[in-house]
Amino acid sequence: MKKPNVLYTYICSICLMYTFMCSWILPAETARILAIESIAGKSHWNYVSSIVRVLSKNGHQVTVFTPFPEGDRDNYTEVDTSIDHGQNGTEFVPMDLIDTMALWSHPMSMIKFLRTQRTVLCDQVYKNDQLKKLIEDNETSNFDVLMIENVGYDCDLYLAHKLNLPLIYLISSPMLTFAERSIFGDIPNPATISHLLSGYAIPKTFVQRILNTALLAYSMIVFSYDKLVIQYTANRPYDLEKSTVQPSLTFLNSHFISEASRPFSQNVIEVGGIHLKPPKSIPNDILEFIENSPHGVILFTLGSVVNMSTSPDYILNPIKEALAQVPQRVLWKYEGKMVNKPKNVMIRKWLPQREILLHPKVKLFISHGGMSGVYETVDAGIPVLGFPLLYDQPRNIANLVHAGMAISMDILSVKKDTFLRNVLELVNDEKYMRNAKIASDIFKNRPMSPEQSVLYWTEYVIRHKGAPHLKPHSLNLTWYQYLLLDVIAAMIVFLCISLLIAYKCIIMLNNLIRKNVLNIKSKSE
Repeated sequence: MKKPNVLYTYICSICLMYTFMCSWILPAETARILAIESIAGKSHWNYVSSIVRVLSKNGHQVTVFTPFPEGDRDNYTEVDTSIDHGQNGTEFVPMDLIDTMALWSHPMSMIKFLRTQRTVLCDQVYKNDQLKKLIEDNETSNFDVLMIENVGYDCDLYLAHKLNLPLIYLISSPMLTFAERSIFGDIPNPATISHLLSGYAIPKTFVQRILNTALLAYSMIVFSYDKLVIQYTANRPYDLEKSTVQPSLTFLNSHFISEASRPFSQNVIEVGGIHLKPPKSIPNDILEFIENSPHGVILFTLGSVVNMSTSPDYILNPIKEALAQVPQRVLWKYEGKMVNKPKNVMIRKWLPQREILLHPKVKLFISHGGMSGVYETVDAGIPVLGFPLLYDQPRNIANLVHAGMAISMDILSVKKDTFLRNVLELVNDEKYMRNAKIASDIFKNRPMSPEQSVLYWTEYVIRHKGAPHLKPHSLNLTWYQYLLLDVIAAMIVFLCISLLIAYKCIIMLNNLIRKNVLNIKSKSE
């Protein structure tokens, strides 16, 4: 009888052992995940839905409270919260450009808006009857982890505490400067990290560092003051709860190509671009318009918040006159009927933005700088002419300018000649397209895709029972301990005591010397 090959037997044994170990250690069991979309913003939901979709597709049971229901599917159950958020099933109506800029374009007005909206958002989350029942029944056995979009106010800690679940924060912005102390455990250094509401990528000049520091200090102080007042004046349970829950993990809509490099703790995972999906087909009329353009195409859209057709003539006319003079064709997201529409312009109420940006004939993207659009244009490697409007958009565009692939303008003071010059520079100067392609290569070159990162780290938190070893110790410190005020006070006290002792010793030594000198003089006399 022929003996089995020793090498063959050895290889089979190793393969069997590897298969057994992988099945035992690597995959997490089917987890039950509770997710809460706390902000009724479509761009926010695009980010959150992309995360929960990854988990449901990989076999985890996901229950989502969302104001944007899409329908149940395999491993995915929705609870409609649109009524709680005041939508009542009505479609969002874009706002007037001037009104939007007046309300939210300035950092101080944005902070004022956020101060009022944080508690409103918390109220909207907790008014849902099914969530109330979940809290009352304390059905901890039904879920393994809680995911919730952070609103910059720790009312979400109350829910994690009541359900006794590990907490994973979802942040659809690239950062939350004014709330990072309670989320990440650290205060961003204003000398190197620009505030979310600032208009620059990096505070390079002395004036920018002063303004950045003042904006950080002001926002943190007013939000902390509001929280303190609410704790003593409000009677809502999530305001009164003294929760010790800390976030196990944070998924941040950020990436170091669209953000300046900065330090993060181990439990902050950057998943910028997770909303990017495989492109679909472009509608035939738009595709024909693109492919029949001999000099390429410019895409122009300011997102879903603003109704561009309501803009005054002093804004629209210079833009239309300038675009009429460029050799490229222009695809413009425009909600109404355009008067004196240039011949090279096609307007549509909706445009498949990602699919158009990936078309090889697209030369330029004129954008407001929303985070979703930023990652879509970086992924496609297309230069940007930015018209930032509000919130993080000025900073987002500034980051693209810093990467050498964009030019930023103020839409309220737009002039035909300046706008035309910038458009032609971005289209004709090869450095912008070259830098955009470099940014795209860096953006795509990752050890793990955003989807893989979300899956791995969510399962990691579940496997390790909340992964307390990832949480920074700074979350356990009081504000005065974190700022070393107690250490500084102790050093000042020690220094004062040392100086006092030294002073006393000098006085005693001086008296002793004087006494001896007087004794010597008296003896000599």
